[in-house]
Formats: sequence, C-alpha cells, structure tokens
Amino acid sequence: MSSEFGGGLDAAVHKAFTRPAPKTAGARMRYLVKQHRGTRAVAQLLGVSQRTVERYVKDQIKKPRPDLAARMEREVKARWQPQIKAKARKKAATTSGIIIDIHARMGYKAPIGTTDQDRIRHLTLALPPQYAARLLDAQEQGADENRLRELTAEALKDVYFQDNGRRADSLEEVHINDVLHLDFEL
Repeated sequence: MSSEFGGGLDAAVHKAFTRPAPKTAGARMRYLVKQHRGTRAVAQLLGVSQRTVERYVKDQIKKPRPDLAARMEREVKARWQPQIKAKARKKAATTSGIIIDIHARMGYKAPIGTTDQDRIRHLTLALPPQYAARLLDAQEQGADENRLRELTAEALKDVYFQDNGRRADSLEEVHINDVLHLDFEL
C-alpha cells in the first residue's frame, strides 16, 4: 500500500520550509555527514560503504543510483529545518487547522432504510485544528496508513457529512476507499 495519507501530510509540512533542501548528491551527502558528525554513521544509514560517502562529499561521484538517490532525499528531508516543521505542525494543530483536497470513493454505515452505497466524491475542506492535531500527532507517533485513513474519515464524517452535528445524526461511520487524489495543506 502506498503512503497516500502519511506522504500527503509530509508534503504539506515540507511546503513550510523557508529554504530549499539540498538538491545535488554531494550537497545532500555533506548535509547528512554534518548532521551525523561523520561518514561512518551516514554510510550505515544509507547502506553504502564509508568510502562511497567520502567520494560523494568530495564530489568525485555526482550521479547516485536511483535507489540511493531516493534514500538520500528521504533522509535529508526528514532532518531538514526541524524547527520550521515543528512550528508549522504546532500552528496547524492549535490555530489554523489543515485543508484537505480528496477525490475518492466514500461509503458509510447508516441505519437500515437509508442508502450506504459508495459514491465518488471530490471534497475540499478546511478541517479545524483539533482534527489537524489528531492527524499530525498520530503520524508523529508512527501510525500506519490505515489509522491515518480512519482519522481522516472521522474528520470528514464530523465536518462534512454531519456538518458538526447539524445533520445526519444517525450516520455511524465513514469509509474512504479508492483514493484518486489526495492533498493536504497547512
């Protein structure tokens, strides 16, 4: 399963960066070496030899293999501007909330006599800070994709389907299936 929800939240947080992360292989490797205070730790982190790390640092190797390039990018972005990321997460969880743009097949559980057939919906909603806090806290604590999907479905149920308690009182549960598009914005 792809990381639609976790990856979407990460991308939203990365939009808060005030400076771009290093783009070249050498710059990324130098950043990682600086963060880990040595080439040996970076070599173990990336699964390459210490000498390979040293060659990237000196710009003797400029083009990494696709799998190594992806690992380097992921590790740099995970460590890039931690204070900015924390500030953006805190702002979303306390004051601004999070905007979700989702195009997916959604279904729900409802009492007998009502239709619960899945329908494709395209929603763009501003989720209040309490839902943003739940999503971001769960992601930070290592929640899997299914849990993030459930939390998003609960937020959509309360904010969109039940309109914060003004309608659809008997709606029990919302399911998100077949995600066609998903985007979060802080």
